[in-house]
Formats: sequence, C-alpha cells, structure tokens
Amino acid sequence: MRSEMASTATLIQPSGELWKKIREELNEDVNTRAQDLAAIKEWLRKQPHLPDEWEDACLMTFLRGCSFSLEKCKKKLDMYFTMRAACPEFFANRDVTRPELMDLLNRAQGPTLPGLTPQGRRVTIARALDKNLDTNQLNDVFKLAMMIGDVRLREEVEGIAGDVYVLDASILMPSHLAKISPAVLKKFFICIQEAYPVKLKEIHVINASPLVDVVFNIVKPFLKEKMKKRVFFHVDVQCLQDYIPKEILPVEFGGNGCSLEDVNKAWMKKLEEYSPWFKQQEALKANEAMRPGKPTNYDELFGIDGSFRQLSID
Repeated sequence: MRSEMASTATLIQPSGELWKKIREELNEDVNTRAQDLAAIKEWLRKQPHLPDEWEDACLMTFLRGCSFSLEKCKKKLDMYFTMRAACPEFFANRDVTRPELMDLLNRAQGPTLPGLTPQGRRVTIARALDKNLDTNQLNDVFKLAMMIGDVRLREEVEGIAGDVYVLDASILMPSHLAKISPAVLKKFFICIQEAYPVKLKEIHVINASPLVDVVFNIVKPFLKEKMKKRVFFHVDVQCLQDYIPKEILPVEFGGNGCSLEDVNKAWMKKLEEYSPWFKQQEALKANEAMRPGKPTNYDELFGIDGSFRQLSID
C-alpha cells in the first residue's frame, strides 16, 4: 500500500549531514534501535487494554518523538490509544470523501510542506480561505489535522528534528469567537501535547490582530509552559522569513517554494488513498474495561475548570 501512495505529497526525507544531525538530536542509535523497537512491541503485547500490535513504522516514529526513552514512549502510546477511544469526533469516520470534510478542505488549508528546514524541521501552514467558515466545524478541522498526523506517523521513515506550525489569522472575525469551544480545544491540545510524538519547536501566528490575543487567552490554559514560550505573533507574512527559509515557504507566503494550493491538493489525494487504512485503524484503541487498575475517567481527563466554563466573550 505504501509504494502506491508514495507519489503524492511526498515528505522529503533527510539525508547526508542533516540526517546525522537529526539522529544525534533524537538520541537515535542505528545499532540499538531494532532492540528498542522489539522492547516496545513486547510491551504492547503485554498490555491487556491496548492493541496487541501496530505497524513498525508508526512505533518507530513514537520512539523518535520520545528521544528513544522507552518509558516516555510507553506513556505516549498509552495516551494515544486512550485518546482514540475517548475522542471519536477526531478518530472515527475518517473518510475524506465525506461531503463535510471535502467542503472543509476546499474552504481551509492545513498541509504539511514536503521540504525540511536547515535544522531538519517540518513546516505545516494552516489558513482559512472563507471568512464564513463556521467554528462549529472545529472537530472536523482537528480530525483532518490528526489524519495528516497519522499519515506522518507511518511515512516519516527517517525521523525529523521537530515541527514548526504557521497559522494565518487573516480572516479571523469577531463572530468566530463566540463559537469557539474550550472543551474541544482542550481535547485537541491533550492529543497534540500528550498523545502524539510531536516535538513542537515553534508556532507562528501571522496577520495577528487584537482578536488573536483574545483567542490566545482562551488557548493558553491548555498549553504547557514551554509551549507558551514557543508561540510568536507577526503582523504580516514578511517576518516569517526570519524563521523559515524562502526556499521552504510557499509562493502565497512570500517564498519561492511550492504552491500551498498544490500541496493541499496533493494531501487531499493522499488522504483519499489512505481511506482503507483509516478504516482499519479505527479498531486500534484502548479498551478501558481491560485496563489494569483504575480505568481512565474521561470527565477528569477533559474537565474544564468551573471558572473557565463561565468564560464569556464580549
């Protein structure tokens, strides 16, 4: 299946000196990684509440994202499969040809770019194209983001040194704010920070306005302290070139890289080709009834502070 899908939206893999540099940063030893992978596979088989097995490529991506700490990797994998069970709104019905998802993909873009920065980082750019985009569609926005994330679990075969996200806030409207659900945001950030093997290095918000400050104040309680320090705000797109080389940036963002429109179309095609795989993956989730000890309490996991529930936005 993988060979058939390699031609579209290819993620360029590191090689040469960059490959060596990333290996060092990820604490990856080519002589012992097979042994680490075997240890994780054995651990997974022994967990009654988790799937007995998973693809080697995905498990290796988790090991790399955890800098080959077996304990950290076990914790992340447990949370990943837990979130797959706890959040069907993100992890079920992941068929990109469904009308609501196709509609969303034509009104918003959030593809991961094929190239790597000189530091070996992958860049993802997200923007809405339609100011009437309904923030009630956040569940589907996050579903698509994690569909791309899951494809990358399988296709980042050499590992990367981290992720950089660019969020274009140019069409953020006051009417959007009242529809933003803190509960949905919290679930998403638990997924990203606790369940996925992502080394999030920088988040750049461009075309920032006072409205962006309001949104950031909603999001801030769900971010780890180190993440809060990695968010940068820019009034326009020019400042991005101080952080991301022009060769990587798409033409729509002042760069001379590929077109974001073309990359987005390629990802749409890739996600469609992955539809059978997504269907197979739906069964891979934690079974809390089988978990040794106390089952995960979803209310505790996703609880919103009482003060936060009463948040009102003028």
